[in-house]
Amino acid sequence: MDVTYRILRFNPDTDSAPHYETYRIEVPDSATVLDGLQAIKDVQDGTLTFRRSCRQGICGSCAMRVNDRERLACNTQISHVADGNELRVEPLANMAVIKDLAVDMTPFWQKFNAIVPYTIHAGERPEREYLVSNEKVRHLQQFAGCIQCGACYSACPIVGSDPEYLGPAALAKAYRFVGDPRDAAKKERLGIVGSERGIWRCHTIFNCTEVCPKGVDPTYAIELLKKATIRRKLGLG
Repeated sequence: MDVTYRILRFNPDTDSAPHYETYRIEVPDSATVLDGLQAIKDVQDGTLTFRRSCRQGICGSCAMRVNDRERLACNTQISHVADGNELRVEPLANMAVIKDLAVDMTPFWQKFNAIVPYTIHAGERPEREYLVSNEKVRHLQQFAGCIQCGACYSACPIVGSDPEYLGPAALAKAYRFVGDPRDAAKKERLGIVGSERGIWRCHTIFNCTEVCPKGVDPTYAIELLKKATIRRKLGLG
């Protein structure tokens, strides 16, 4: 099929402002958005810049906005999202553009690291492994499934209006550890997220949940963090 790509491009070294460039390509019916971008780079314009790695929806590096929605380019078929055989491709929002479709994710990672994204143990180590019930594992599994692609961060209007807001990805990951019975830093972690730059800044818009390519529900995680914070303030847990 013939597809027209309108790509928002920007090179800060040479451009005064972002601008769209149009490319027309022929691709198989099963082609993904990433397949088309790679064909453009290989054949028509080698200066086009974007990130990609695994091509299997695992690494999260190819997240971008396609027809006004955050998606992984590698597992989004053109035929499923094209508007009259036309695609409008833009970089993720709420982050500075390095070049074309590649954005600077430094603020995203800083906020992600701020919630201390690893398990902290206390006391004596068990003789064997730390055991967790199947029920608890199933509950936490979706929050552990985040691939840090930044789609939810881009889709969140609160991130766009408040650069101090931790954002949905960091808060969802925070709940993954708060809800883990093996973690001994629940109080400290709730202290990090229980502020105006954390859970109380969320307006429950659900954009983050809608765009997550892995089915993570950050809005639900934030509500659970609010509940845990209130219980801790009341001395109930």
